[in-house]
Amino acid sequence: MPYTRRNFIQTLAMAGAAFPLRGLAGKAAPAWEIHCFSKPFQWMDYDLLCETFAAAGLDGVDYTVRPGGHVLPEKVADDLPKAVAAVKKAGMKAVMMTTAILDAKEKYTEDILQTAAGEGIRYYRMGWYEYLKDRPLLESLHHRGQQLKELTLLNRKYNIRAAYQNHAGKLVGASVWDLYEMIKDVDPAFTGVQYDIRHATVEGANSWPLGLQLIRPFINTLVIKDTRWTQRNGRYVLENVPLGEGMVDFAAFFRQVKQLGIHVPVTLHLEYELLSKAEEALPVKQKQQIVLNKLKKDVDTLKGWLA
Repeated sequence: MPYTRRNFIQTLAMAGAAFPLRGLAGKAAPAWEIHCFSKPFQWMDYDLLCETFAAAGLDGVDYTVRPGGHVLPEKVADDLPKAVAAVKKAGMKAVMMTTAILDAKEKYTEDILQTAAGEGIRYYRMGWYEYLKDRPLLESLHHRGQQLKELTLLNRKYNIRAAYQNHAGKLVGASVWDLYEMIKDVDPAFTGVQYDIRHATVEGANSWPLGLQLIRPFINTLVIKDTRWTQRNGRYVLENVPLGEGMVDFAAFFRQVKQLGIHVPVTLHLEYELLSKAEEALPVKQKQQIVLNKLKKDVDTLKGWLA
């Protein structure tokens, strides 16, 4: 069935009702859950990672379950339960993961989703689609949308939710508008969007609030990170920085989030340098403390905004 304007408005209303804010029915909004992306901490084993995240005041871990990640796809049945056990031991939650999944028929897709669902993980970020070569852009988006529908059937089977991230660049989803065109006919209960305000700012410095409103019914997780343009060798390039030191207007973003009734799990990304070359050679405990200080600063900053 086509996803019409009427469907859009109805879905928006239902989505807003699912996450009531303070003042509705006299109830306070549930507390925000802040998880953290494990990619920058690949040198840590599960226990050290979880010890560090818990000390920083985080609620959970967003593990990389993909080639080169904390959990390898071919070892997911053995290693993901160990990774989740470490999270629970540290008093945190494991409800999110980041994968490279693009298609329901890929070799490890069902193994990953079945194992993750069994461990209580509810959301997984997908990989990114490329546009089809020598084909019109809209044809690419409709083709990718069909892949999402097939993946949605598998998500429904395991009661887990895919999240496609809007990521700056030239892949599908860099622009929230083409992401909407791809996903508009997909069931948002099982396949949605991991909205990234950093990448949305890069692609639409002033227009991102419009894209946020458009994609709102599909948002099931949020990414928080910061960046700024800097000049190097006569060219402007993006430099990732700690929260509050870049160009992302977080005050405006969280106002929009509140107005739109968005209340979903948050994953914090630290994409800037955590250890210098010299610091990488230090003993593990010293490296852990350096990283922990930077992580806690971002966590505290984010908690201040969310409060």
